[in-house]
Amino acid sequence: MDFQLTEEEALIQKTVRQWARTTLEPRAHEMDENKRFPEEEFQDLAKLGLTGMLIPQAYGGADISKVAMALVMEELAWADASTSITLGVHASVGTTPIVDFGTEEQKKEWLPQLASGERMGAFCLSEPHAGSDVSAIKTKAEKSGDGWVLNGTKQWITNGGHAGLFVVAAKTDPSAEGHKGISLFLVPRELDGVQPGPPEDKMGLRASSTTPVVFDDVRLPPEALLGETGKGFYHLMVTLNASRIGVAAQAVGIAMRAVDSTVAYTKQRVQFGVPIADHQAVQFMLADMHLKTEASHLLTLDAASKLDQGALPPEIASMAKVHASETARWVTDKAVQLHGGNGYTRDYCAERLYRDAKVTEIYEGTSEIQRTVIARRLLGL
Repeated sequence: MDFQLTEEEALIQKTVRQWARTTLEPRAHEMDENKRFPEEEFQDLAKLGLTGMLIPQAYGGADISKVAMALVMEELAWADASTSITLGVHASVGTTPIVDFGTEEQKKEWLPQLASGERMGAFCLSEPHAGSDVSAIKTKAEKSGDGWVLNGTKQWITNGGHAGLFVVAAKTDPSAEGHKGISLFLVPRELDGVQPGPPEDKMGLRASSTTPVVFDDVRLPPEALLGETGKGFYHLMVTLNASRIGVAAQAVGIAMRAVDSTVAYTKQRVQFGVPIADHQAVQFMLADMHLKTEASHLLTLDAASKLDQGALPPEIASMAKVHASETARWVTDKAVQLHGGNGYTRDYCAERLYRDAKVTEIYEGTSEIQRTVIARRLLGL
């Protein structure tokens, strides 16, 4: 089933698909086995103009549509989900807050470096005791002269070990209740007191960099403040609402690869004298895998299209994200099942896809949070 793409979107999809399947996919197993961060691959993507895919052309970016961005994420995730999320975090939450809320001076200083891939972006929100509950963050930025002093520890930071610029959420008014009093800051890696920790030993996405990041008395100039003081929660919600499309697309790409690899396997695996694809029970499983994946693909592109049109209701992004992530987990589970014993080994990609899929139900807002968003909109709350 095809979503109506523009000529530019179709060309971007074709270009990324060719690179992902000829260059990235053959490396994916080795990257996963050795936890090798895709630094070389990131620079290849920079040469394709994708590190600045959501940055305006005036600042060196490509400024492609959100539909095209979703297609990029799908194609990369089909080949390697770790590379997909590395680029996705950089290009979305690592750069779009500057595009949306930055001053002209901030845009001129940082966006060209992010667009070229000279600096990699990261987004620092979660903390050891603050995940879904953003209001519980303890990282604080206190006024010092005309600038700020930043202290706190962030957790689960994608690109944390390699990023050159961090977008950091911190409390600037400790007396404010709930999510009030949060502000965003731009923190370059080279400042004294910025301390990325060791990488997490993860179940999946083992080639991506996920680390804690400690900010220990980091002195920031006044121009490090991103957006309005105390309006950080609003800025975060705008950013996360849009970035959920990228995670949905990543999940779709994982599911698409699971379908493709499983169809191929069932055609060549012979049991009881025939390929297992000849058995109706197998055919029904394949049909359901394809059906759910296509539904997620269309939900994701619909959400991206609405964002391109300038209005993305939160429940639309949440529906795409929860449906696609749960589909990816379900489809990869069936892929392992249909591969039988082979699916439980590292000789086939099914087990890696299964491991990579799970986290899409967790980061950028858990499935439970997405359902809360959807229900509240239904109930008018």
